[in-house]
Amino acid sequence: MKQGQPVRDASHLYDVERRAEHATRPGFRITELQLSPTQKVPWHTHSNISDTFYVLEGQMRLFLQEPKEDVHLKPGEVYVVRPTRPHLVTNGGTTSLTFLVLQGVGEYDFVPLASR
Repeated sequence: MKQGQPVRDASHLYDVERRAEHATRPGFRITELQLSPTQKVPWHTHSNISDTFYVLEGQMRLFLQEPKEDVHLKPGEVYVVRPTRPHLVTNGGTTSLTFLVLQGVGEYDFVPLASR
């Protein structure tokens, strides 16, 4: 995968049904995202922060590299992606997926990745 330029706000890079910021402070933030069955958060990584995913409603399918992994999460389940690990978030079900992503501790960036 080829790395793009890091961005501070990735909201323009992919569409979601809903996006809400619940907490933002230096080095940490909590965002709620809602994805339709056809939406996804494209392949990316973060330079300094981990992503902690917590599923509220629906089914999440998380694809990861380094090492390659395919994770399925349902409501109440949590998964942590370490900094620099490439990942892609998809809706693994037929209804909307709603989840929280806790990001930190450190400076946030979103580094888009493209397949070679």
